[in-house]
Amino acid sequence: MAEGRGRFSTTTRIKVLGEQAAARVYRAQSRRLRRPARRGRLTGRAALLALVVCALAVALAYPLRQYISQRSEIAEQERLAEEARERVEQLRDEKARWQDPAYVEQQARRHLHWVRPGEYGFVMPEAAEAVEEPERADRGRGAVARPWYDNLWDGVDRADRSR
Repeated sequence: MAEGRGRFSTTTRIKVLGEQAAARVYRAQSRRLRRPARRGRLTGRAALLALVVCALAVALAYPLRQYISQRSEIAEQERLAEEARERVEQLRDEKARWQDPAYVEQQARRHLHWVRPGEYGFVMPEAAEAVEEPERADRGRGAVARPWYDNLWDGVDRADRSR
């Protein structure tokens, strides 16, 4: 009965198992051959499309950069034009003030120390003038306390002495 249990010998069994494995491999290979071949991710059409998109990007990059720079130049010129308009408006206002004889007289009295006939002119010490015109205070103590004509004559005298 020991022989009845195994009808085939070990060699025969291994041979049958080998044939079954070979048949499975053959079936798997034939299935792979019947399936359409898997294409790569990048097909010819996709590559052509990518090439066209890149060419368009390169072709449009320079004109787009020029457009952006010109728009920024236009914005800068518009800003400068607006500043110029504001300055023109300020100058028109100042011109209108200078057309007024009372304003001209006020400026002459203030800056040139002019007086009307019969009036007495006084030049105050440096404190009053420094308060009145603080931008002149940084030119030195002598220039602040004196009227403009004294500074003018001192300049002429200094130029005369240097010869």
